[in-house]
Amino acid sequence: MFYHFLYPLHEIFASLNIFRYITFRAVMAALTAFVLSLIFGPLVIRMLKKWKIGENVKKEESGKLYELISSKQDTPTMGGIFILLAIVISTLLWADVTNKFILLALFCTIWLGITGFIDDYIKLTRKKSKGLTATAKFSSQILLGLILGTILYLYSDNSSAIDVPFLKNVTLNLGIFYILFVVLVIAGTSNAVNLTDGLDGLAIGSVIMVAVPFSILSYVSGHIKFSDYLLIPYIRGAGELTVFCASILGAGLGFLWFNCYPASIFMGDVGSLALGGALGTVALLIRKELLLVIVGGIFVAEALSVILQVFSFKFFKKRIFQCSPLHHHFQFLGWKENKIIVRFWIIAALLALFTLATLKIR
Repeated sequence: MFYHFLYPLHEIFASLNIFRYITFRAVMAALTAFVLSLIFGPLVIRMLKKWKIGENVKKEESGKLYELISSKQDTPTMGGIFILLAIVISTLLWADVTNKFILLALFCTIWLGITGFIDDYIKLTRKKSKGLTATAKFSSQILLGLILGTILYLYSDNSSAIDVPFLKNVTLNLGIFYILFVVLVIAGTSNAVNLTDGLDGLAIGSVIMVAVPFSILSYVSGHIKFSDYLLIPYIRGAGELTVFCASILGAGLGFLWFNCYPASIFMGDVGSLALGGALGTVALLIRKELLLVIVGGIFVAEALSVILQVFSFKFFKKRIFQCSPLHHHFQFLGWKENKIIVRFWIIAALLALFTLATLKIR
């Protein structure tokens, strides 16, 4: 919005030329999203407490796990509402809202946010319910993936070609199967972040660690000189996603202010599904899908721990982990919650740094 209203006036007021620069607008978007989160946070927390919308810890799932997390009972949840508000408002204020990548990123984020909101609402209004059925949740994710995949396949140049890290000028062209690949990425990332959201600040801290390198990757992907120098695909207009990723960063830091140990609020599915989908969408738009496995290594490990646990128990009647997702396994081993969180953050930060290093390891 500011870009459209203020930048055209730069011929009259030369100082307004600064709104032309993505880097400036990205910094301002991050700061705006952070401040909005600090403003919305207390309001949403009070509202949720007033309406008695809090975490419902189920004892029947695991007695030992209940003992470890029982203190979280009735802590306000659905805090993802103000994360989404901060991201959307900040992006609309500072990004070029006519940019197709921004519109697609916002569309996917809001879609999954609504899905998560419905899931949370059902859980909290019907105390014995587990929310949306797995079929309903996956159907929403699959439908979104099909829509996004079709748009990218039909209307983007070389969209079905996946850039391969570490190798120069090597891509995988999936053809029509790229649409199914998009479905996998959207469903995988949104659910992986959702599974990681089990300890105070763990998920949002890891999301922040991904948002930083994705901001940089978006910028260089949309810059013809940098992309040529780094031998990565140049994607015209993708640089605006830097502003979107910066908004995620700012909103994430603002939410972490309230969600850090011991948490005053949880994000709920409305936040975790939306943030996971947002990161997956950015990866698809800048053609860095395979890097998600590296930069989102924490989310991958959490999701794999659940898949392996279910597979092993179903077919061999044995558990690989004492409890899944992975962070609960370490709780069962006797690690303190804040130690698990910080160590996972450290790993996420190292993975983010290594992801940036892949730009030169080719």
